[in-house]
Amino acid sequence: MMKTLPRLLALSLAVALPAPVFAAQTYALVVGVDQYPNDVSLDGAVRDAEDVYRSMSAAGFTPTKFTNEQARKDDIRKAWTDMVAQAAAGDTIIFTYAGHGAQMPELVAGDEADGLDEFLQLPGFDRNRHEETSNEIIVDNEMNAWFAEAEGKGVHVLFVSDSCFSGGMSRSIKGKSRLAPAVKVKLAPPSQEAIAGANLKEISFKQVTVLAASLESQPTPEVIIDGEPRGALSWSFARAVEGSADRDGNGIITRIELEDYVFSNVKNRSEALQVPNFTPQVARSDGEVVVTLTRGIPVASNNTTTTDTSDNGAADTGKAIKTAKDLGWTGNIALQIDGTADKPKNTDGTGTPYRWDVATGVFYTPNGDVAAESVSADSIQSVVDKYVLLDFLKAMASQNPGSVSLTPTKDIYAAGDRLRFDAPPGRYPNMLVFNLANTGEVQFLDMQAAGTNSSEFKLSDVEVVKPFGADHLITIWTAEPVDAIGAVLAGKNVTAEAVLQALTTRLDGKEASVAIQPLYTRETL
Repeated sequence: MMKTLPRLLALSLAVALPAPVFAAQTYALVVGVDQYPNDVSLDGAVRDAEDVYRSMSAAGFTPTKFTNEQARKDDIRKAWTDMVAQAAAGDTIIFTYAGHGAQMPELVAGDEADGLDEFLQLPGFDRNRHEETSNEIIVDNEMNAWFAEAEGKGVHVLFVSDSCFSGGMSRSIKGKSRLAPAVKVKLAPPSQEAIAGANLKEISFKQVTVLAASLESQPTPEVIIDGEPRGALSWSFARAVEGSADRDGNGIITRIELEDYVFSNVKNRSEALQVPNFTPQVARSDGEVVVTLTRGIPVASNNTTTTDTSDNGAADTGKAIKTAKDLGWTGNIALQIDGTADKPKNTDGTGTPYRWDVATGVFYTPNGDVAAESVSADSIQSVVDKYVLLDFLKAMASQNPGSVSLTPTKDIYAAGDRLRFDAPPGRYPNMLVFNLANTGEVQFLDMQAAGTNSSEFKLSDVEVVKPFGADHLITIWTAEPVDAIGAVLAGKNVTAEAVLQALTTRLDGKEASVAIQPLYTRETL
């Protein structure tokens, strides 16, 4: 371990740093659509927009919001034009969209490799009257032209799209998809704006970053977060803007910080149904800034650091660490019991419930996933305790997520599949690894403490076997002592309730990074 500078010396060096730069202005355009009069409506897109709007307002941005029938293309276009006109070089415009996406035959021949343009669908569009309503979609080519206007002034753009353009979900969840039916007919000749945009590709922009909810081959489902239908990307982006993605607490979010935060939390909140997609795929530089959280407050320039370290090697960012209850954890889940059975404890939560079918023994998540099979009256409490603990861990991860991997990457695995799980060393010296099985059983896998030869933890050639359902592989990194927690995990017949008590006593409100890897299995695909 490298020896750190004494705190006094670190402070004296900070005095000699170059003069701080001042934060540029950030404008925000927020669109969310649930109500589609001519199509299947959604349940969580307006919640997404309201959440993102509140977070942006609190961050000091200047946001403009359009929801449902307010989301008319001409009004959105004018708002964008006004923002570009007001913005100066170095400012940022953030455009977030939550709602349906769809595809149609390309407007400009030869423009798309697959022959299809993507578009954002606004409430006024009607496929049955496409000629009269075609102005109520925003085509990808048009958005390129919009982005070019901003980049031409030296204005940075971040576009966050919580929609989708592809189907093919393997798991049978009950939430709605943000994919509208494709348009089969070729629409009217494109506007000059769309023609100009066809000559521009997202990859060619120098100051534009696009963050999509999922890969092009994946759907974007609405999932249950805090008891309500939401978009996992919008939820994660709102938390990022609140400051959770600002790892070093310097008032700016770099592309790398946003990527690390969003990838982990979208996986956690969507239960591994989605993988976000950035364009460009790799950050343009290590210090590339995509979001500035402060206005008129000095922030560090890219060639300085404001992070000190203590003798244990953990980052001291000065950021306030919230408790799980401050982050919305209640210690309860909502549970619907189909059949006759005693009600387990910790099941007085609100919102969309988990569901237990007493006759079949199947336990379902609020998303409709099969979480466990053969759950009896004797074992239901263990499963409930698992999800109470899992909610606690998700709350911890929401402010400081870690990164782990499961390969190959799928949203569901079949009996006989072989997997590999990797948990790298974190930026804290202590690490715990354990599994929360679909039965509610806790399986202790590893503990690495400061002073030992810490290394990457690997599970190689793991085979999927019965019982099927949802496991959750957990990794925690911290500078806090972990021996007592490790002793609980290693105990005979350890329960999720006991692990929760150990974690709330020793790590709640303390600096720790948490990674959650969902693993959904069934007998055959």
